[in-house]
Amino acid sequence: MTAIRILLVDDHAIVREGYRALLAKQTDLAVVAEAGDAEQAYRQFKQHRPDLVLTDISLPGGSGLELIRRIKQHSGNAAILVFSMHQNPEFALRALRAGALGYVTKSSEPGVLLHALREVFAGRHALSADMAQILALEKLGKQQLALETLTPREFEILRLLVAGKSHADIAGMLNISVKTAGNSHYLIKSKLGVNSDIELTKLAIQLHVLELLA
Repeated sequence: MTAIRILLVDDHAIVREGYRALLAKQTDLAVVAEAGDAEQAYRQFKQHRPDLVLTDISLPGGSGLELIRRIKQHSGNAAILVFSMHQNPEFALRALRAGALGYVTKSSEPGVLLHALREVFAGRHALSADMAQILALEKLGKQQLALETLTPREFEILRLLVAGKSHADIAGMLNISVKTAGNSHYLIKSKLGVNSDIELTKLAIQLHVLELLA
């Protein structure tokens, strides 16, 4: 089996040494190049064409985010995993939007990093459990705020939609037209940032809207 060829990017030599020792124990992983700053990393990427880039997000000579963008511009299918001390969800979101497939915090167990490397190489997203939880809570918080933008009438319609009522049912119960019920349905989904009734129901469950139906 051919090993996954990795470019290792971190500005601390002793940290890179630790990563290299960990990866050297894996028969399917191999570090083929290293870099201590963003500019060197980009040159090494072009020279060695690694299968995967493992990079920190805080780098001298340009940020890791800029490095990710440059690499993705050069090679759109490049597999990139961020390994960082930062647990701020904004860092992870920006890294993923820039083109990284995964984000693992440095407080994670070694096995988490190894699993993430293989997942990203396979083209799948990978997040360490702590970051996945933070991002989920961040998303839920924003959705909770979105829920608060609904008018009392819209919230009542949401409750009825989640309970399985049709537009005609809702129109009769609230003494509005079927068209108004349908328009409100569309507006509710728009305000909550969902595209389908399945997503709307899932969000309602997350936000405990169903518990308010009794």
